[in-house]
Amino acid sequence: MPRPRNTSEGEKTAKTYEEINDRISKGKAVVYTAEEVIDLVREKGAEKAAEEVDVVTTGTFGAMCSSGAFLNFGHSDPPIRMTNILMNGVEAYGGLAAVDTYIGATSKAEGRGYGGAHVIEDLIAGKKIHLHAWGPGTDCYVRKDIETDITLKDLNEAYLFNPRNLYQNYSIATNTSDRTLHTYMGKLLPRMKNATYSSAGQLSPLMNDPHLDTIGMGTHILLAGGDGYVSWQGTQFNTMPEEVNGVPISGARTLALIGDMKQMDARYVRGLDIAGYGTSLAIGVGVPIPVLNADVIKRAAISDDEITACLVDYSVTSKSRPVLGRYTYAQLRSGIIEHDGHKIRTSSLSSYWGAKIVAKDLKDRIEKGEFLLNKPSMMLPKEGKVKGLEVKG
Repeated sequence: MPRPRNTSEGEKTAKTYEEINDRISKGKAVVYTAEEVIDLVREKGAEKAAEEVDVVTTGTFGAMCSSGAFLNFGHSDPPIRMTNILMNGVEAYGGLAAVDTYIGATSKAEGRGYGGAHVIEDLIAGKKIHLHAWGPGTDCYVRKDIETDITLKDLNEAYLFNPRNLYQNYSIATNTSDRTLHTYMGKLLPRMKNATYSSAGQLSPLMNDPHLDTIGMGTHILLAGGDGYVSWQGTQFNTMPEEVNGVPISGARTLALIGDMKQMDARYVRGLDIAGYGTSLAIGVGVPIPVLNADVIKRAAISDDEITACLVDYSVTSKSRPVLGRYTYAQLRSGIIEHDGHKIRTSSLSSYWGAKIVAKDLKDRIEKGEFLLNKPSMMLPKEGKVKGLEVKG
């Protein structure tokens, strides 16, 4: 059976994707979750652990606002070119071809805590969606109005295409003002009575491969319980933030993801109504990290006490919010942090329990030979910077 070779001094223990996939296909792959591998590397060291382990699985389950779905309804008789589209009262995009649309997670029905994220969840759950669409009427698309009910099975194609998922770290939000704030980071109580954060920390995919040495275009992932792929770098892709222990301390890299909704599991998708803000989509995503060498597993063994995030004051309306302090995820998960002698309650918008389930699910599939790894067809940028929007005129 192919195993990593013992190399001469100065070289790293190395494996290939082909060797790892061969072991997966034979049901012989050794797989650890990113949580499990921490103790292994501490006990045996990175070199020995790299010889033993083939794949490390990561996971996250949290709100990812920059998500949505491309759908094709098929043609009615007579046909219609849809330019205005409502799905359960939620507006979908009408600027594509006649019966194609894109529904965004944050598009919201008028007067209800229901949006595109909930439409996506309901479709994946097999529920009926009420479709009402209008068009201008043309010689080739004579119908001007259509109203019907659809399910996921009725659609020709339905796939998630998410422009920005898996944010690599993010700020901790708090509020120094005298009034309650309602934000995409949840409800922030006055005078720093609470702080919220949103990352699976040591399980989060881009914390375990911080410079994207194994993750690239075409990487095979578990997206909402089904097969998915990395399609590009995500929007707001940023390699500039300061790093501590080899990982960024603020929002950095992101990934664009794609996957077939007809393979997905509603347990890994949740439409969210964030009070005072709007709707968002919580998704479970698992990314496998092939242990190609000792450096890979050393990075994948990072723990919550080595990952730092910045406490930011969300009462400041400028995008350049002041940083009030730095805290590890171990401190955040304890439920209390301190700032200037003041104790602040912490809570997570990302489910660590859900992240563990995703990472374990991916581990089980790999061990059973049901999930092979893809060598990226193109690596993602090593440099990226986020520009602001200049207000002119």
